[in-house]
Amino acid sequence: MKRFTLFNATSLTLGFAFLYVPILILIVYSFNSSRLVTVWAGFSTKWYGTLFNNEQFLDAALVTLKVGLASSCIATVLGTIAALVMVRGGKFKGRTLFSGMIYAPLVMPEVITGLSLLLLFIAIGIDRGVLTIVLAHATFSMCYVSVVVSSRLVSFDESLEEAALDLGCTPFDAFKSVTLPIIAPAVISGWLLAFTLSLDDLVIASFTTGPSATTLPIKIYSAVRLGVSPEINALSTLLIGAVTIGVVAASLATKRAAVHRKRQEEMARQAEG
Repeated sequence: MKRFTLFNATSLTLGFAFLYVPILILIVYSFNSSRLVTVWAGFSTKWYGTLFNNEQFLDAALVTLKVGLASSCIATVLGTIAALVMVRGGKFKGRTLFSGMIYAPLVMPEVITGLSLLLLFIAIGIDRGVLTIVLAHATFSMCYVSVVVSSRLVSFDESLEEAALDLGCTPFDAFKSVTLPIIAPAVISGWLLAFTLSLDDLVIASFTTGPSATTLPIKIYSAVRLGVSPEINALSTLLIGAVTIGVVAASLATKRAAVHRKRQEEMARQAEG
């Protein structure tokens, strides 16, 4: 076992400092009473009040949530179907092309994806707005859902599904009652990943958005180009807080599920003994 040397401790400290000190500075200066973000003038929460009265940021946040929810649901459905085809479909003509098209957005630069979707929407005459952003986000996030669900389906015990079919279930009923509940954690993980990617996206949304729809990342980027304001610090702090709460809640839920599973296993061993 390797010793935890001074060099390792120093490297770890510097690494964490490089990652998290700027975030801490941003959080601290979100409570700065001065409009100058680099000059501390006292503690104040007035910029949070100003942020909640800013209709442009609120509208952008609402558009972002709408796009994220819609695109992640579409991507989850299509990605799960694609995963089933790749894992359960066997060999069929065009399988290699199908797999390549599914995995292409993983390695495709976002600029190319955004530009190609922009040209497509112009060619078919769709006005750019919320609909085009939803379609674009569903297109590039579907591959991530497919990868996550495929990894679960590869290790899935098909004998459980076969047993349901032998007991009289139709293929759809067997999938709904047996397969889907077992792969549900992977499907939920894929949905969360697609939702996160949609919330974070700037490049593709900037190509496919229109005057009637501005997402929060685009609004933040446009505001920062004119100079960082305390409102941006306050908004970023709220986003960091939301992410932190989500991560902690997910960790606690995972830990509780693991403890519950362990108790069930112990009870099963005691019953067998």
